[in-house]
Amino acid sequence: MMIEPNLPGLSVGKQFTLLSILRLSFHYESTGETDMNLDLMHEIDEQFLDTPFYGVRYMTWHLRNES
Repeated sequence: MMIEPNLPGLSVGKQFTLLSILRLSFHYESTGETDMNLDLMHEIDEQFLDTPFYGVRYMTWHLRNES
């Protein structure tokens, strides 16, 4: 890989220009979800199955107060 995404002082776009590479050839690799985020999504799913009428505000309240 010739492109360094976190190279200080030289943006990814500038690296592509300097190397004469099309930016379309660069693919972002996802790092996946964190365990904390997966746990939160699971808790929201479980609560939604019990109370599908909860809106964003009440679900937020529930997650902050019941967890």
